[in-house]
Amino acid sequence: MSVLPLVFTSGWASGINAYAVVLLLGVFGATGLSDDVPESLQRPEILITAGVLFLCEAVADKIPYVDSVWDSVHTVIRPAAGAWVGALLAGQSGSLSDLAAGAIGGSTALASHTVKAGTRMAINTSPEPFSNFVMSTAEDLGVAGILTFAMFHPEAAAIIAGVLLLAGLLALFFLISRIRRFLRRRAQRREERRLAERVGQPPG
Repeated sequence: MSVLPLVFTSGWASGINAYAVVLLLGVFGATGLSDDVPESLQRPEILITAGVLFLCEAVADKIPYVDSVWDSVHTVIRPAAGAWVGALLAGQSGSLSDLAAGAIGGSTALASHTVKAGTRMAINTSPEPFSNFVMSTAEDLGVAGILTFAMFHPEAAAIIAGVLLLAGLLALFFLISRIRRFLRRRAQRREERRLAERVGQPPG
């Protein structure tokens, strides 16, 4: 069976929470739930590192504005993780070239990361903090649920991930105007503060 559906799904999930993907795949392999997980993902140091970073992301991802900073830092990390996991999965199965799997996993991760980062910017335009917590929790549960489903039903999971990715990209398209208005208002407030500070300074 081709590993392509699992590569696609893991790429989508990596763009949302790369550390959860590495941790879950490693646990699935280490516990014997799946034979498709490479041994390199099951190593104790990889599992411990992924677990610690997952906890850090679980906290940072639920704090307004901190989540956007965290997303900015992970603009390179998440696609790279998706490409790395995809290449490892391809090498394990031998049904897809490492280069092709890396390209699929990385590009899918970049697309889902863009949706996540853009959606969070739109959410941060709202003053209340609860939507960040709800969205972050939903993302974590979604990644865990779909990735677990993918271990047993990879084709169906890939279809679900594809639908979610497409829906996210469409939603982001409609949210762009809101994000732009927010950025313009923030830049305007900064400029007003600068002018107020200049006016308040005594003549030199």
